[in-house]
Amino acid sequence: MAGDAVLSPRSTRQVLDHLATGHGRRRAAAATDAMAALTERERDVAVAVGRGHSNAEIARRLYISEATVKTHLPGAQTKFGARNRVDVAVLAERAGLLGVGRW
Repeated sequence: MAGDAVLSPRSTRQVLDHLATGHGRRRAAAATDAMAALTERERDVAVAVGRGHSNAEIARRLYISEATVKTHLPGAQTKFGARNRVDVAVLAERAGLLGVGRW
């Protein structure tokens, strides 16, 4: 094979699975660390955003005003380095928070 290393399809799959799993764990750990920097209310808002709730729904469920939601969300975005609410949702998912909670 021209002196190049050759991997069987099975070995290639094992290598790719190993790399993907390690990368996934690092991303999850980074997201968990980022979530730890949030206040409890920012975390509640981030989880609700991750579950697809609107600002009005979040306000109603958390018994706060929409203006308060609009204050906590940018706080979470800043701490995450997130550009928008989609980034916040992705981080909440990676941190494993969307399967937990009251909603």
